[in-house]
Amino acid sequence: MRHRRKGRKLGRNPNHQRALLRSLASALFLTERDAEFDDNAPKVKGRITTTLHKAKEVRPLVEKCITIARRGLAAEEAAREYGTSAERNTEAWKSWRQSDKWSQWNQAIAPAVAARRRCLQLLGDKEAVAVLFDEVAERFVDRPGGYTRIIRLAKPRLGDAGAQAMLEFVGVHDRVTVRSSKPAFESDDAPAAPAESAAAPAEDEAAADESAETEAEASSDEGDGEEEKA
Repeated sequence: MRHRRKGRKLGRNPNHQRALLRSLASALFLTERDAEFDDNAPKVKGRITTTLHKAKEVRPLVEKCITIARRGLAAEEAAREYGTSAERNTEAWKSWRQSDKWSQWNQAIAPAVAARRRCLQLLGDKEAVAVLFDEVAERFVDRPGGYTRIIRLAKPRLGDAGAQAMLEFVGVHDRVTVRSSKPAFESDDAPAAPAESAAAPAEDEAAADESAETEAEASSDEGDGEEEKA
């Protein structure tokens, strides 16, 4: 029995499982690199395509690395207050190195160094860690979680018909729902115009009836007058 053994084996031994997840997570981060002159440039930045089960297994590792990097960026931001812009081994840098600010900077930057080392331990790729801290983590500073999404593909993998899925970062390829342009519902006062237009013919008919009655009365009066003369 696999008590307290969470996760999928994926048909591999534990060492091969860790290597597979590291490779997939590093590949996702490396898609955000500057690959303009790279022969192996990614087709779409921030997205990889793999099987559905592998995507579900590597997603927690990716989000864990991003959370660690976010904390490291916060420590780097706090350490800038005690840092210096002088070049290394210059007189200004040496004086800063001997001052109390260096001790304060060293204590403030320690969590950021630990975060980079932890991500390097999890991913095993220095370039992927650099891209994670320089490109990816900055976009999710104000986001408390949910940095990635899994989109299942309808087309199975060629060969074994395995279910495929895309693992991508949120905020880059977000889908925008386009609503159909339907006419707005008319208010209660809107049908008043057709009622008036419908009432206009009725008024015309009433006026025509009144004119016909007046003509009939006038003709009858004329007939009475002629009879009296006779």
